[in-house]
Amino acid sequence: MLARQNTQVAVRSTRQAFTLLEVLVVVAIIVMLAGVGSFYVYQRFEEAKISRAKMDVRKLAQHVNTFRLNNEDQIPQNLAALTQQQPNGGDPLALPDEIMDPWSKPYQIELVGGDKFVIFTMSPKNQRIDNVTK
Repeated sequence: MLARQNTQVAVRSTRQAFTLLEVLVVVAIIVMLAGVGSFYVYQRFEEAKISRAKMDVRKLAQHVNTFRLNNEDQIPQNLAALTQQQPNGGDPLALPDEIMDPWSKPYQIELVGGDKFVIFTMSPKNQRIDNVTK
């Protein structure tokens, strides 16, 4: 009976911590889950940037139309003109941050014909985002 109690005590005293292998397996599982999770988060983050760019080009198109109404139907040569005091003495129509896309590049304006314009930017995946495409 005494031998049996000593064996149980010995087993109890040696099992007080995890083995190195058990810890490594748990860490490997956590790293895999974090990798998969960050992949999906990054995709959503890029989709959010594209959505923001779409809204920005529409907003800038409205600012350009306001500029035209205030300045005898003239279209600005670049979007930086929207951040300056207007030729008619009006306040700036946009802040300097508003003419930058989510990837920290300036939005571009392109004249198409006499009175038409397109405001656009390119995503890192070379997707054109503009105020004309639906």
